[in-house]
Amino acid sequence: MNKYKSFLAPQLQKYAIYRHNLGYSMKPSLSHLKTFDRYLKQKQAEQVLLQPSFFMGMQADLKIEPRSVNRILASVRVFFNYLVRTGAYNQNPLKDIPYLPENDIIPYIFSPEQVNRLLSAVSARIRKEARHLYLMDLSYYMAVILLARCGLRISEPLRLKINHYRFDEKTLYIEKTKFRKDRLIPVPQNALAELENYLAVRKALNHDGQNPYLLIGEKQKGLSKNKIYRFFQPAVKDIGLEHPRQIIGDVTFGPPRIHSLRHSFAINTLKRIKAQGKSPQHALPVLAAYMGHCKYQYTGAYLKVLDADHRQGLFDFARSQWDKI
Repeated sequence: MNKYKSFLAPQLQKYAIYRHNLGYSMKPSLSHLKTFDRYLKQKQAEQVLLQPSFFMGMQADLKIEPRSVNRILASVRVFFNYLVRTGAYNQNPLKDIPYLPENDIIPYIFSPEQVNRLLSAVSARIRKEARHLYLMDLSYYMAVILLARCGLRISEPLRLKINHYRFDEKTLYIEKTKFRKDRLIPVPQNALAELENYLAVRKALNHDGQNPYLLIGEKQKGLSKNKIYRFFQPAVKDIGLEHPRQIIGDVTFGPPRIHSLRHSFAINTLKRIKAQGKSPQHALPVLAAYMGHCKYQYTGAYLKVLDADHRQGLFDFARSQWDKI
């Protein structure tokens, strides 16, 4: 079934198939193109050659972060490059449209103590009234443990298979995630006991043993990303760390998100290394490999603040200065 509804629906569908067959990951682009398709429908655009003015209007009409607007236009620009190659357009109407100035984003950072409190709050939400509910919730708790203690991306613990944990080595094999890169990581001590306890409970309660995933979901499947959010957000609220996203001047201070655990892991790891009298700069390439970055500069992009206290200090200062203006 064609998911697009505008007059460009046939071309959008063909483009998505074309890019997929070339081996590109289309998930972000598909979301952007659906936004574009909805905008075409909303504006009742007809079978015409779209002009640059149309996209400048779209740029102004999208009431979202400039960064998100730029990502959408970038995906649409690549789509129109395809239309030029197929002969549907003589030139790309987005060619000379500049990107919007983007706010600098300061992510939320959990201190080590806040991470511990958060994990305790998630643990307290595990249902114990039925065996299958207990095992399911324990799986989600274990997913949050791996996100917090290993700095994994949210998709990574959900895709782990039972054979990806190597018991003798105490390692996890992370397979083909972002950048299509595999890696083998040692499980930190503060996650290892939790993981082996989980596996013991799983073995005791999951008698059929047919689910191939390390963290088991329903009907022989893995866990749902959306349900992890339903564990994470209430736990954040339970410990009093719920904060809205706030824009102060040209800086966006992000709220606590699942991905904040990955940012916090990177920052807190380097801070701990420094406290041990070792060089964070020398440790950065090792940390990058552990987190699955192709270049350690990508890990460096996570290090916008020194720690949770520094981030809070920046926020307090920015708010105090903005109030004076």
